[in-house]
Amino acid sequence: MDLFAGGAVGTLFTVLYEVVKDVKDKTMMFKSLLGDLKSTLDSLKPLIEDIEKYNNLMDRPKEELENFKEKMKNGAVLVPKCSTVSRWNTYKKYKYAKKLLDLDQCLNRLLTILNVGGVRDGKETLYRVMNIEEKIDKLQIKEEVVLPKKLDIKAWCAVPELPPVTVGLDEPLRDLKKKLLKDNVSMLVLTAHGGSGKTTLATKFCHDKEVKDKFNNNIFFVIVSKKPNLDFVEEVYQSMNSEDARQNPLLLILDDVWLGSISLLQKFDGLKGPNGKILVTSRSEFPGFGTPYFLESLNDKDSMTLFHHSASLGNRSSSIPEDLLRKIVDRCNGFPLAITVTGNSLRGQATEFWRKRLRDWSKSSILDIETELLLRLQSSIDALDEKDAIIKECFMDLGSFPEDQRIPAAAVIDMWAELYELDEDFLSITNLLELTTRSLANLVITRKENMEMVDDYYVEHFVTQHDMLRELAVYNAKLDPIEQRKRLIVDISGDNEPKWLTEQKSQPIKARLLSISSDGVFSTKWQSIQLPEVEVLVLNIQTKNYALPQFVEKIDKMKVLIVTNYSSLPAELSNFELLGSLSNLKRIRLERISIPSITKNPIQFRSLKKISLFMCNIGQALSNCSVKISDAFPNLEEMNIDYCHDLVELPTEVCDLIHLKKLSITNCHNLYALPERIGKLANLLVLRLRSCTDLVKLPGSMKNLKKLVFLDISDCFSIRELPEDIGEISNLRNINMRQCSRLQELPLSVFDLEQLEEVICDEETGSLWEPFLNCLRSTRIMVAKENINLNWLQ
Repeated sequence: MDLFAGGAVGTLFTVLYEVVKDVKDKTMMFKSLLGDLKSTLDSLKPLIEDIEKYNNLMDRPKEELENFKEKMKNGAVLVPKCSTVSRWNTYKKYKYAKKLLDLDQCLNRLLTILNVGGVRDGKETLYRVMNIEEKIDKLQIKEEVVLPKKLDIKAWCAVPELPPVTVGLDEPLRDLKKKLLKDNVSMLVLTAHGGSGKTTLATKFCHDKEVKDKFNNNIFFVIVSKKPNLDFVEEVYQSMNSEDARQNPLLLILDDVWLGSISLLQKFDGLKGPNGKILVTSRSEFPGFGTPYFLESLNDKDSMTLFHHSASLGNRSSSIPEDLLRKIVDRCNGFPLAITVTGNSLRGQATEFWRKRLRDWSKSSILDIETELLLRLQSSIDALDEKDAIIKECFMDLGSFPEDQRIPAAAVIDMWAELYELDEDFLSITNLLELTTRSLANLVITRKENMEMVDDYYVEHFVTQHDMLRELAVYNAKLDPIEQRKRLIVDISGDNEPKWLTEQKSQPIKARLLSISSDGVFSTKWQSIQLPEVEVLVLNIQTKNYALPQFVEKIDKMKVLIVTNYSSLPAELSNFELLGSLSNLKRIRLERISIPSITKNPIQFRSLKKISLFMCNIGQALSNCSVKISDAFPNLEEMNIDYCHDLVELPTEVCDLIHLKKLSITNCHNLYALPERIGKLANLLVLRLRSCTDLVKLPGSMKNLKKLVFLDISDCFSIRELPEDIGEISNLRNINMRQCSRLQELPLSVFDLEQLEEVICDEETGSLWEPFLNCLRSTRIMVAKENINLNWLQ
């Protein structure tokens, strides 16, 4: 190490250069990052001899030059270590890759300074280093950026050059022009997760001839970044706020704006004026700051075009089998950054290497292989600070569900209610909306109604997530050792038990969340596993028959069980009696499960508070149980039955659930009758019968539901009349009766609904209430317009 003592820049550079050249071809894991580093060093080499001269020319601080020296010295030590890292050592791989990217960005900054300083006429026309500084800021490099006394704003804010190839942006460009160039639109937020091509699209927008002509080239492109340089931003603001600037058409691009920079948006928002337009690119939506525009993933054709360019295939495409090319591109899921990074890493490699890459991906995550892709995606997670800790945890929880599948919001609500003590469902939805705002997930509502009242039932809310983001969640979940992980996410094919299970032996695992995805064949060898802290068990299956694993009966702390069958028909579920010994089980959610198969044995769930059945085969299960339903669920407070098409008549036994507070039966189109004894549910607060299209009438005993506050009979097309004594439901506050088209009149007892606050209806049913409104002065009639959105089915 004596070599570095007081070493000059030239000496340090030479040592680093030789080390990188030597190690680059010896390690495949960091090949892409080391290749980028080598390219940067190649560009620096002819300039490095003049670094002292240029430093004096530009009056750079000596401390900054010392920083570059320190980076080179540390880099020469770091690079050889990269060749010793095991591909399975996730933590070290991430740590070293981040340091390599840090080193490359720092040297790029030096390169930029030298190139700008090399303008020999001695003018300080300033350093185009904003893009590099932005990347360094993301990596939390604490360098002092020294601004010149007089900025050339046009030079600093010039539009970047377009990349050599841009694909899949023609239609988004047309949409962007159509939306932002409208007279009544002054700000638009272009949003998507990192690496989706937002900056490229914004750049392409600026280079468009129609845009350039409209603004007379008066276009400012400002890179904001996670930690914006506030002095620079203030200079830009003052320059653009001048009287001359505001009188001319002006386009401002605020690129890579992070959630913590709302104050900057507020500041620049005042600059729009009659001739000004602002385009914001961000991973966040920024509600209230212009219309959001969501950039979608690339289609198959554009994905292949971008990959051909990134891999420099050219005429070599014929030497790589078409099916191999297709499988690799498909694995990138239309994600531009993944396609580019993968193509770069495979460039010039033999076919055998391509096959090996695909094989490696099948055994692990693409993020295990493509470290650069991991680092770029990870920045969105690293940006979540302490106050956003629960949002980060929620993001990683979404990895518990299979890729390419929509996630029911109701399942997420059950999970988070117990893990994070979110006692109100809307709090979980708030977290999902926060993830959506940050482009880390997408909350899709299949039915939207134009009404202010929210009934806190989210059966038509689903979460979708790009596969690459799911892999990021799973990757973060496994960074800790097995026994220390907060969540354990397991994918099993056949009877192949995970390798860690054999190695774990009898050590207990501290995970609070356990997710197992399997095809139905489940090993009995799992009986030895110890899961003393698991509170939520998620079972994702795809089979006709499935047996709950034996170890379930030993998970004493389990509070939530979610079983989702992703095959087309309901699955027969056995071993259900194992749950009878779990004294803390509060919530059960079953999707596409045959209920008769789980009611053959007498089971008692004393702690169960909520049961949800979604697209299940119910048959006569609830009335032909081996034990009375009131004995099986003695303390049940909420029952949800959704999309169970074989439910014809709700069994009378349900009326014995005297602690029931919420009963929701939705989209059960063959249900034609409710039990006459339903009035026994004296503690019922919510009765929801949405979209039960064959339901003919409501039982007269409903008048005994004295605590009922919410009644939903929307889309019950067959109901002709309401119970004559409905007015005796004295505590009723809200009714949703939209699309009850056969309802011709309301009973006179409606006059007695003195607590009624809100009626949701369509125009036709709304007219039925007009004669009563003079007496029901505190009742508000809301006419809802329906908007069905089935995009999630794709």
